[in-house]
Amino acid sequence: MITAIRHTGLVVADLMGALHFWCDVLGFKVAKQMEESGPHLDAMMGLKDVRVTTVKLAAPDNNLIELLHFQSHPDKPNWAGQPFSTGFTHIALTVDDLDEMVNRLTQVGVTFPANPQYSPDGYAKVIYARGPEGILLELVEILAK
Repeated sequence: MITAIRHTGLVVADLMGALHFWCDVLGFKVAKQMEESGPHLDAMMGLKDVRVTTVKLAAPDNNLIELLHFQSHPDKPNWAGQPFSTGFTHIALTVDDLDEMVNRLTQVGVTFPANPQYSPDGYAKVIYARGPEGILLELVEILAK
């Protein structure tokens, strides 16, 4: 049986840029950073000679995102997926003040396909954002408690 979600992994091409975005802009904290390689990792991933930097980032509620930066198997950055693309599409984050967060993210180059929207029941104000390397974020401010 599943007892918890441990973390969500996010492969990044620009680790320093990702750390700046997730920590300095969004407020995550580095919980653990490791340089990983070896036969166990090769076997687990079905690859050869894997070398990867992993950084676990903790949100204020202690949920984790793991950034993975592969030195051995670089991929093309800037995922071009859409909200309707098959597979994992976005990370949803609860924020205290959506308007303030939109202003803050706009200053660092994050784009938004539309203005914030209100849920029909008035429970939340929500916006999608496209951040570094094409990642989609859903930002949610809870209005009705």
